[in-house]
Amino acid sequence: MSLPLIVLFSLCSLWSQAFTSTLEDRPNILWLVSEDNSVSWVGCYGNPYAQTPNIDHLAAEGFQYMHAYASAPVCAPSRSTWITGINALSMGTHPMRSRYQIPHDQIAYFPDLLKSNGYTVGNCRKTDYNIGGRDDNDCWDNTGQVDWQVLKQNQPFFQVINFSASHESRAFGEVGNTDHDPTLTTLRAYHPDLPAIRQNYAHYHDAVAKMDAEIGAALQALEKSGMSQDTIVIYNSDHGGVLPRSKRFLFSSGLHCPLIVRIPARYKALWPAPQIGAQIDRLVSFVDMPKTWLGITSTPVPTTMQGTTFLGNTTEPEPEFCFSFRGRMDERNENARSVTDGRYLYIRNYMPYAPWMQQLGFLWKMKATQVWMKHAASGNASELEARFFKPKGWTEELYDVSRDPDNINNLIESPEYQTVAALMRTGLRQWQTEIFDAGLLPESESVRRAAEHGLTIYEMVRDPKLYNLQALLNAADVALTTDITELPKLRALLSSSDLGLRYWGIVGCFLLNDVESAQIALDDESHEVRVMAAWMLIKNGRQAEGLKVLRSMLAEKSYATLKILNIIDWIGADAAPLLPLIDSLKLDKYEARMQETLRKKFNADAR
Repeated sequence: MSLPLIVLFSLCSLWSQAFTSTLEDRPNILWLVSEDNSVSWVGCYGNPYAQTPNIDHLAAEGFQYMHAYASAPVCAPSRSTWITGINALSMGTHPMRSRYQIPHDQIAYFPDLLKSNGYTVGNCRKTDYNIGGRDDNDCWDNTGQVDWQVLKQNQPFFQVINFSASHESRAFGEVGNTDHDPTLTTLRAYHPDLPAIRQNYAHYHDAVAKMDAEIGAALQALEKSGMSQDTIVIYNSDHGGVLPRSKRFLFSSGLHCPLIVRIPARYKALWPAPQIGAQIDRLVSFVDMPKTWLGITSTPVPTTMQGTTFLGNTTEPEPEFCFSFRGRMDERNENARSVTDGRYLYIRNYMPYAPWMQQLGFLWKMKATQVWMKHAASGNASELEARFFKPKGWTEELYDVSRDPDNINNLIESPEYQTVAALMRTGLRQWQTEIFDAGLLPESESVRRAAEHGLTIYEMVRDPKLYNLQALLNAADVALTTDITELPKLRALLSSSDLGLRYWGIVGCFLLNDVESAQIALDDESHEVRVMAAWMLIKNGRQAEGLKVLRSMLAEKSYATLKILNIIDWIGADAAPLLPLIDSLKLDKYEARMQETLRKKFNADAR
């Protein structure tokens, strides 16, 4: 362990000794985490068809937070944020299952800090922190099943139990034989009312009911151990989901999560309301949680942590907004941010040219996804039902969640909502600046630049000479205006010495369909710039020129191969001549998944 982290732990140890409370006075914490379910699958959050009696009872005995939001709508970036108390977007660990390193001598995991303060820490079973350079299990005393009698001898404790019964994969498979009645469910407005989709809803209701039963068993075990009056119980999901257009998406269905905290009378001073059973309207972001857990255990909070303490004696003022982010999801490239104040949801799309519902291997294992896509392609779908399989087109979205819980009516151009939109734009820009938003470069370029300078992405984005965040944000703003009067600025960006600014220049020119700029950018040293220029040529009938560039990059094993394969999919039939080359490539992991998607796509088109 390097000196800075040793010093940090020493300071924490000395500080903890200064607290007047003894270890016996400090609460145990049992953190129950279900996977993938948004509030809409839980009875106490308003779904009359949900079968969640144990969670509902926990809410009646505790405090139910009504506005808790995941930092990312998928597990690995969400858990990366949890373990560090730093937004994954701030560390460069926001792309799904990327395992990029962070400076572990500067960033402690919150269980390390709890251990330095006398806590026994355990995690049964899931970690998935999306961080390289350290084994996920290293920060925990125990990563196996909970032995309550052993735990009783090692108080105070902080114990996590993860429940996978509600994971997305539990919505896969046969959906025709369910305990839940398919007619007793309310479909999202964008899902076609088809038997298989209703059955998939019922199938997942069954999965959530199993998860709830497992939570009930854990609570019974705690009660039986005799430690319930010494233990704060926290329940929440790790993000939203799980039917298509929820998990992985910055809509309410992907972000709005249940959060319930039960605090024994012994620790009444920590209560967020005078009476148990209260519904708490305060905004809570997942990045707030590690800081809050440290606060209620009298553990010092390192200055690296972001977020706001929302519970206990060190509670901070409620923030105006919660922010979330989306980067690459497995094999699919995407880049977006969101802002919510609990009523309104604002989304900033940095890739408006990409479809919302990109075919993704894991999600497409779900019957509802397959049926929905087939229905959208049949010509019988409504505009709303077909919308999400097309390019977004919108650089900004704004929804009144209180009136539009499914987020289908974009208000961004409505005159009466311009003040709301402006406040959220300003709030987003301020937050991106404060946390050092690491997603303003394409992933492949960010990785290359950090490696060239021997830095982690976390460190690289904090060096203005290597990552001029304000200039990148400004360039992205210009690119996304789709205002023809900005074309001279965009063309000027193509001559910048900074490839990040050139990238935003070509994105803006692409959105304006400025073919002249494509010709300029075809020889750019950045493969990310070059592929956008080639796509623009193909879009404008210059197929031979554009395909030549793509063919050359693929043959040379471009560092941006995954993005190139994504773009080939978005291009569609015009890129079909590349299939023999794509077939011949030796690829693995996410590139191989895209390779298989393109094989199926172009072979199906040929038939």
